[in-house]
Amino acid sequence: MATSSSTTAAKQSGTGAKQPATPRKTTAARKPATPRKTTAARKPATPRKTTAARKPATATRTRARKSTTTASTQPKTTVGQVQELAERAVLVPVGASLVARDTLVSSVKDLRSAYATRDSLERELERYERRGAAARNRFERQVRRTGTKFERELRQRRTRVEKSVKGLVS
Repeated sequence: MATSSSTTAAKQSGTGAKQPATPRKTTAARKPATPRKTTAARKPATPRKTTAARKPATATRTRARKSTTTASTQPKTTVGQVQELAERAVLVPVGASLVARDTLVSSVKDLRSAYATRDSLERELERYERRGAAARNRFERQVRRTGTKFERELRQRRTRVEKSVKGLVS
């Protein structure tokens, strides 16, 4: 709570600097209540820093923090480096197999719940059948459409050739 009251005091004073929190006065010594402005109507006393202005400082702190943690976890000896590589060579496939196992278990659970009863199994099979029939019908329509288009183009070419031959013969 002390942080929020000190921040509020800094906002109200207009200096922008944080002031130490002072103990609250008793209710008897309070000023009479005045209507407060909403935060949208209030304007900041000092211009706020933009995100772009804060980014370089934040990035520098982050880099400094990462470099200290990285430096402390890196082994300093060649033996330590080799040991770390050997551990990683073992842990990566173990982790990958565990992830694959979890995926398989969740898939089996999904299938088991989907086909738990005879009714649910029949419902799923009917759904698959409808989907297959729809795909077959879509394919048949496409084949018919392509055949019709091919026949039309062939008739148009034949007509053009017959007209050009008639023009040469007559």
